[in-house]
Amino acid sequence: MRIPAGTERLTFHAMTIDDLGDMAALLGDPEVMRHYPRPKSRYEAENWITWNQDLYDRAGHGLWIIRSRGTGEFLGDCGLTPQEVEGKIEIEIGYHVRPEHQGRGYASEAAAACRDHARDALAVRRLIAIIAPANIPSQRVAEKIGLGYERDMVYGRTGQQVRIYADPVAS
Repeated sequence: MRIPAGTERLTFHAMTIDDLGDMAALLGDPEVMRHYPRPKSRYEAENWITWNQDLYDRAGHGLWIIRSRGTGEFLGDCGLTPQEVEGKIEIEIGYHVRPEHQGRGYASEAAAACRDHARDALAVRRLIAIIAPANIPSQRVAEKIGLGYERDMVYGRTGQQVRIYADPVAS
Protein backbone atom coordinates (compact mmCIF):
# COMPACT_ATOMS: atom_id res chain seq x y z
CA MET A 1 0.00 0.00 0.00
CA ARG A 2 1.20 3.47 -0.88
CA ILE A 3 0.32 6.32 1.46
CA PRO A 4 -0.31 9.90 0.27
CA ALA A 5 2.66 12.23 0.36
CA GLY A 6 2.54 14.54 3.31
CA THR A 7 1.94 18.24 2.98
CA GLU A 8 3.70 21.22 4.46
CA ARG A 9 1.67 20.81 7.67
CA LEU A 10 0.47 17.18 7.62
CA THR A 11 1.70 13.60 7.60
CA PHE A 12 -0.32 10.49 6.74
CA HIS A 13 -0.04 7.11 8.47
CA ALA A 14 -1.84 3.79 8.17
CA MET A 15 -4.25 3.15 11.03
CA THR A 16 -3.22 0.58 13.63
CA ILE A 17 -4.74 -0.60 16.87
CA ASP A 18 -2.33 1.80 18.59
CA ASP A 19 -4.56 4.59 17.22
CA LEU A 20 -7.66 3.26 19.01
CA GLY A 21 -7.68 5.89 21.75
CA ASP A 22 -7.44 8.75 19.25
CA MET A 23 -9.95 7.22 16.85
CA ALA A 24 -12.43 6.39 19.63
CA ALA A 25 -12.25 10.00 20.82
CA LEU A 26 -12.67 11.33 17.27
CA LEU A 27 -15.52 9.05 16.20
CA GLY A 28 -17.17 9.22 19.61
CA ASP A 29 -17.26 13.02 19.60
CA PRO A 30 -20.84 14.29 19.11
CA GLU A 31 -19.60 17.40 17.28
CA VAL A 32 -17.48 15.41 14.81
CA MET A 33 -20.31 12.95 14.24
CA ARG A 34 -23.20 15.44 14.20
CA HIS A 35 -24.02 14.61 10.57
CA TYR A 36 -23.94 10.84 11.15
CA PRO A 37 -26.73 8.80 12.73
CA ARG A 38 -24.82 8.88 16.05
CA PRO A 39 -21.32 8.93 17.54
CA LYS A 40 -19.48 5.62 17.50
CA SER A 41 -18.57 3.53 20.53
CA ARG A 42 -15.01 2.45 21.31
CA TYR A 43 -15.89 -0.99 19.92
CA GLU A 44 -17.14 0.62 16.69
CA ALA A 45 -13.96 2.71 16.48
CA GLU A 46 -11.95 -0.50 16.73
CA ASN A 47 -14.05 -1.95 13.90
CA TRP A 48 -13.37 1.26 11.93
CA ILE A 49 -9.64 0.63 12.24
CA THR A 50 -10.05 -3.03 11.26
CA TRP A 51 -12.20 -2.02 8.27
CA ASN A 52 -9.50 0.38 7.08
CA GLN A 53 -6.75 -2.20 7.56
CA ASP A 54 -8.81 -4.60 5.43
CA LEU A 55 -9.20 -1.88 2.79
CA TYR A 56 -5.44 -1.32 2.76
CA ASP A 57 -4.99 -5.04 1.98
CA ARG A 58 -7.85 -5.39 -0.51
CA ALA A 59 -7.92 -2.02 -2.26
CA GLY A 60 -4.52 -0.49 -1.51
CA HIS A 61 -6.14 2.51 0.17
CA GLY A 62 -8.50 3.53 2.95
CA LEU A 63 -8.66 6.28 5.50
CA TRP A 64 -5.32 7.29 6.96
CA ILE A 65 -4.41 9.00 10.22
CA ILE A 66 -3.45 12.64 9.74
CA ARG A 67 -0.99 14.25 12.14
CA SER A 68 0.65 17.63 12.49
CA ARG A 69 4.04 17.56 10.79
CA GLY A 70 5.39 20.00 13.37
CA THR A 71 4.17 18.35 16.58
CA GLY A 72 3.02 14.84 15.64
CA GLU A 73 -0.36 15.63 17.20
CA PHE A 74 -3.31 13.54 16.03
CA LEU A 75 -5.64 15.71 13.94
CA GLY A 76 -8.08 13.19 12.45
CA ASP A 77 -8.39 10.90 9.46
CA CYS A 78 -8.70 11.37 5.72
CA GLY A 79 -8.60 9.06 2.76
CA LEU A 80 -10.28 7.02 0.06
CA THR A 81 -12.92 4.35 0.57
CA PRO A 82 -15.04 2.34 -1.86
CA GLN A 83 -18.75 3.07 -1.36
CA GLU A 84 -21.75 1.56 -3.07
CA VAL A 85 -23.91 4.31 -4.56
CA GLU A 86 -27.02 3.24 -6.43
CA GLY A 87 -25.54 -0.17 -7.21
CA LYS A 88 -22.17 1.13 -8.38
CA ILE A 89 -18.87 1.15 -6.47
CA GLU A 90 -17.50 4.68 -6.27
CA ILE A 91 -14.33 5.93 -4.56
CA GLU A 92 -15.22 8.42 -1.84
CA ILE A 93 -12.87 10.93 -0.32
CA GLY A 94 -13.67 11.31 3.36
CA TYR A 95 -12.31 13.32 6.27
CA HIS A 96 -12.84 13.89 9.99
CA VAL A 97 -10.93 16.50 11.98
CA ARG A 98 -10.90 16.97 15.75
CA PRO A 99 -13.21 19.86 16.74
CA GLU A 100 -10.44 22.00 18.20
CA HIS A 101 -8.60 21.84 14.86
CA GLN A 102 -11.55 22.51 12.56
CA GLY A 103 -11.60 25.73 10.58
CA ARG A 104 -7.81 25.77 10.06
CA GLY A 105 -7.75 24.24 6.58
CA TYR A 106 -6.53 20.79 7.67
CA ALA A 107 -9.44 18.92 6.06
CA SER A 108 -8.96 20.74 2.74
CA GLU A 109 -5.20 20.21 2.81
CA ALA A 110 -5.51 16.51 3.64
CA ALA A 111 -8.32 15.98 1.11
CA ALA A 112 -6.30 17.67 -1.65
CA ALA A 113 -3.34 15.39 -0.90
CA CYS A 114 -5.63 12.34 -1.03
CA ARG A 115 -7.22 13.59 -4.27
CA ASP A 116 -3.77 13.91 -5.84
CA HIS A 117 -2.78 10.47 -4.52
CA ALA A 118 -5.95 8.95 -5.98
CA ARG A 119 -5.28 10.37 -9.42
CA ASP A 120 -1.49 10.11 -9.57
CA ALA A 121 -0.69 6.93 -7.64
CA LEU A 122 -3.92 4.93 -7.92
CA ALA A 123 -5.24 6.08 -11.33
CA VAL A 124 -8.70 6.71 -9.88
CA ARG A 125 -10.76 8.35 -12.60
CA ARG A 126 -13.67 9.64 -10.52
CA LEU A 127 -13.89 10.76 -6.90
CA ILE A 128 -17.02 11.49 -4.93
CA ALA A 129 -17.90 12.83 -1.51
CA ILE A 130 -21.10 11.76 0.25
CA ILE A 131 -22.17 14.67 2.45
CA ALA A 132 -25.17 15.47 4.63
CA PRO A 133 -27.12 18.44 3.20
CA ALA A 134 -26.63 20.41 6.44
CA ASN A 135 -22.86 19.82 6.52
CA ILE A 136 -21.85 23.06 4.84
CA PRO A 137 -18.18 22.96 6.02
CA SER A 138 -17.71 19.53 4.42
CA GLN A 139 -19.35 20.73 1.22
CA ARG A 140 -16.87 23.64 1.14
CA VAL A 141 -13.96 21.21 1.51
CA ALA A 142 -15.28 19.14 -1.40
CA GLU A 143 -15.61 22.27 -3.54
CA LYS A 144 -12.12 23.50 -2.58
CA ILE A 145 -10.58 20.29 -3.91
CA GLY A 146 -12.51 20.46 -7.18
CA LEU A 147 -15.59 18.33 -6.52
CA GLY A 148 -18.87 19.86 -7.64
CA TYR A 149 -22.42 19.25 -6.48
CA GLU A 150 -23.92 16.46 -8.55
CA ARG A 151 -27.21 15.43 -6.96
CA ASP A 152 -29.20 14.70 -3.82
CA MET A 153 -30.20 11.13 -3.03
CA VAL A 154 -31.15 8.75 -0.25
CA TYR A 155 -28.04 6.81 0.66
CA GLY A 156 -28.92 3.12 0.68
CA ARG A 157 -26.50 2.11 3.44
CA THR A 158 -27.95 4.52 5.99
CA GLY A 159 -31.25 5.63 4.49
CA GLN A 160 -30.19 9.24 5.04
CA GLN A 161 -30.66 12.08 2.59
CA VAL A 162 -27.21 13.01 1.24
CA ARG A 163 -25.57 15.18 -1.36
CA ILE A 164 -23.16 13.68 -3.84
CA TYR A 165 -20.21 15.84 -4.85
CA ALA A 166 -18.11 14.51 -7.72
CA ASP A 167 -15.08 15.33 -9.77
CA PRO A 168 -16.70 16.72 -12.94
CA VAL A 169 -13.52 16.44 -15.01
CA ALA A 170 -13.23 12.70 -14.55
CA SER A 171 -16.89 11.70 -14.79
